[in-house]
Amino acid sequence: MTELLQPDAEGIARATQLLGEGKLVSFGTETVYGLGGDATNDRAVAAIFAAKERPSFNPLICHFPDANAAFLTVIANDRAHRLAEAFWPGPLTLVLPRTRDCPVSLLAGAGLDTLAVRVPAHDIARAMLREIDRPVAAPSANRSGRISPTTAQHVLAELSARIAAVLDCGPCSVGVESTVLDLSGEDAVLLRPGGVTVEAIESTIGAVSHHHSPGVLRSPGLLASHYAPRTPVRLDATNVQPDEALLAFGPALPGAGSVFNLSEASDLTEAAARLFTALHALDAVGAQHIAVMPIPGHGLGRAINDRLRRAAAPR
Repeated sequence: MTELLQPDAEGIARATQLLGEGKLVSFGTETVYGLGGDATNDRAVAAIFAAKERPSFNPLICHFPDANAAFLTVIANDRAHRLAEAFWPGPLTLVLPRTRDCPVSLLAGAGLDTLAVRVPAHDIARAMLREIDRPVAAPSANRSGRISPTTAQHVLAELSARIAAVLDCGPCSVGVESTVLDLSGEDAVLLRPGGVTVEAIESTIGAVSHHHSPGVLRSPGLLASHYAPRTPVRLDATNVQPDEALLAFGPALPGAGSVFNLSEASDLTEAAARLFTALHALDAVGAQHIAVMPIPGHGLGRAINDRLRRAAAPR
């Protein structure tokens, strides 16, 4: 039976105890709920892959309470320090070379010589991370390829009886995963758009390249089909049929059987925070398809459209 833990001292202590025993605990962050396991424990990391039914070649993000703790496990360059100062705690993940004595399981990094690290901007999550005092690997707390969870109830619906506990941290404020930036080479390379915009990153460190290589996956979120509801998704809809559910942005198209509006005011921040809740809701109505209205591609719209393209990709 999966325990539901309250976001108080007792709940944090119980979550820390379970993680220390090598068990899996989901916890909320500002982005989505993570499925946490002791990143230094090979068996705990393997259990994350098993619970998620996740391909072992897809690396995990390790979470830390602060930048100092994160940079004990990776070799941080000047750009990493500047970005950490600007955006941590927050929805930014940095991919950097592992230190020679890095304690994190190689399985957590899919056997690569790099590691993805971040400091979440959620007081309860950081309190838990401080208390356990070791890296916590935590991909999104859903089965691989499914819609990411933004509430404790989403996690229980996907993973109940597969994990030890969920630390209920309330709904996620950002609602899409962290931006992932690879700083392990000469160029800064955007691997996944997310909660920190490219524009904000470039204002801090200069030009950012974009990931185009189909080869080794250097971060989570690069599989072609990902974040997917069971209901097929149709993008850039300019019309909608009665047997389709509509994911709207701004004034909704007429004719849909069910409608979830990401933001009637066409606000991208509001839309990002509501995206996965919307997909969960529309996936449950029994429609033939989910029709998605066009969403601008600037700012957080880049992250929203990335998730929607992967949700619509062939399974």
